[in-house]
Amino acid sequence: MVNSTSIRKTEILGVPLCAFAIDDAMSIIEAWIADGKPRFVTACDVHGVMRAQADAQHMANLRRADMVTPDGMPLVWVGRMRGIEGMSRVAGPDLVTAMMARSEAAGWRHYFYGGAPGVAERMAERFRSRFPLLKVVGIESPPFREMSQEETTQAIGRINASGADIVWVGLGCPKQERWIADNLHAIDKAVAIAVGAAFDFHSATIRRAPLWMQRSGLEWLHRLCMEPGRLWRRYLVMAPSFVYLSIKETLAQRPHRTGDSRRAGG
Repeated sequence: MVNSTSIRKTEILGVPLCAFAIDDAMSIIEAWIADGKPRFVTACDVHGVMRAQADAQHMANLRRADMVTPDGMPLVWVGRMRGIEGMSRVAGPDLVTAMMARSEAAGWRHYFYGGAPGVAERMAERFRSRFPLLKVVGIESPPFREMSQEETTQAIGRINASGADIVWVGLGCPKQERWIADNLHAIDKAVAIAVGAAFDFHSATIRRAPLWMQRSGLEWLHRLCMEPGRLWRRYLVMAPSFVYLSIKETLAQRPHRTGDSRRAGG
C-alpha cells in the first residue's frame, strides 16, 4: 500500500506521474478527505503531457498538483521501459467509478463541476442508479466562455456551502487544471479531481472504447474514429511526437538512471 505522505513518482517529459495502481490512488485520496485540506488531483494522458511541452503554465499546473495519474497506456509503457515498478494506468473515468463505489460505505459528498449543459446531471443520475446511497451535493455546468472573477467566486462559494468532499472537474485539458490551480486556495476542504472526458463517458454522451481496446492501448483509435474532426491533431501529430521525445529522454537517462524516480510529499 502506498503511504499518502510518500507518493512514488516518475517524470516523463517534465510531468511528475504517480507510479502506482488505482487502489493506491483511492487510498491516498481517502486519507486526504479525512485530513480535510484541499488537494489537487488530475488524470493526465499523452495529450496533457504534450500540451505541457508548449504551454509553460500548463506544465506549472501539472507540477503543482498533489497527484498526477497516468491516464493512458503509453505513459505506463514508458514508465515500465524505465524500470518503474508498480506503475499502472489510472484513467479518469475509472477513478470516478471506483470512488463512487467506495463512497457508498464512506459517505463522501460529491460535486460535479463541468460538462456541457445537462451532461453533469445525466452523469449524476446514472451513478445514483448504480449506487443508491451515493451523496451528490452539487451539479454545475459552467459556461464555455471564460468566467468573470465574480462568477468564479460565486461558484466556489456554492462548492464550499455544499460541504463537498470531492469536486469532480470536467472542463477539458488544460482548462480544468488551470481552474483547480487558480482556485484551490479558496476551496475549504474538498479534493478537486480533473477527469476530462469522464463526464462525457459516464453521461453516455460519448461511447467509451471496449475494454480490450483500453487494456491494449488502443483507446485513442476508438476516440479518433468517434471524433476525427476534433481529435485528429491530438492523435496523429501529438502522439507520434510523444513517442519520439519519450524514447529520446529514456535513452538519455540510461547511463545515469539513479534518479528516474523520486519520493515526493503528498
